[in-house]
Amino acid sequence: MTYQNIRFDHKAILKLVKPQTTVLDLGCGTGELLALLVKERGVRGQGLEIDDQAIYACVAKGLNVIHSDIDSGLPEYGDKSFDYVILNQSLQQIKNPDSVLTDALRVGRKVIISFSNFAHYVSRLQIFLKGRTPVTASLPYQWFETPNLHFLSISDFLYYCRLKELNIERSIYISGSRRIKLFPNLFAETGIFLVNRGL
Repeated sequence: MTYQNIRFDHKAILKLVKPQTTVLDLGCGTGELLALLVKERGVRGQGLEIDDQAIYACVAKGLNVIHSDIDSGLPEYGDKSFDYVILNQSLQQIKNPDSVLTDALRVGRKVIISFSNFAHYVSRLQIFLKGRTPVTASLPYQWFETPNLHFLSISDFLYYCRLKELNIERSIYISGSRRIKLFPNLFAETGIFLVNRGL
C-alpha cells in the first residue's frame, strides 16, 4: 500500500503518534491502522479485538493481537504501560464508554479517540427531512444492523472532556479527504482527539 492509498483518517492518526513508541489499539479490527503504525512509525504495537476473523487477518499481517472484549476492561495492563492507547471508531461500539476511557487513560500516557460525528449536517438533514435514523458515508449502517451502541457528536465529546477534566492536546476534524477548520460539529464527518489526564 502506498502512502497515497492510506485512508485520510489513518494519515491523521499516524501524525499524532511519535516514532518508536508503544501503542495499544483497542478494537483494532483487521489491523490496517496498527500495521501502518508499525511500518511508518516503528511502534511496538498490540491490538485487542473480539472478532475471530479480524484476529486472523491481524495475525496474517504479523501483528500481535489478543482476543478480548474491551468492555471487560484492561486489568492485565499496568498504569502507563503504553505511550498511546487508540480507540479508532470503536468508542461508539462499546457498552460503557466512560469506563473504557477511564481505563484507557490509566493504561496509556495519551489516548487517541476517533469517531463518526452524529451531528454532521447530512445526518441532521436526514433526521429533519425524512424523520429516520441517518445513513451516511461515516455512518453507513441501517439502525437495525449498526454495530454502534452510542451516537455522539463532536460537541458531546468536547463536553465530556470538560466534565471529566481531560486535556485535549490535539483535535483534528475531517470530512472525506479534507480537514475541517470551521464549525466542525456541523461540517466534520469524523472527529479525532489526542487526550491525556493533564500531563
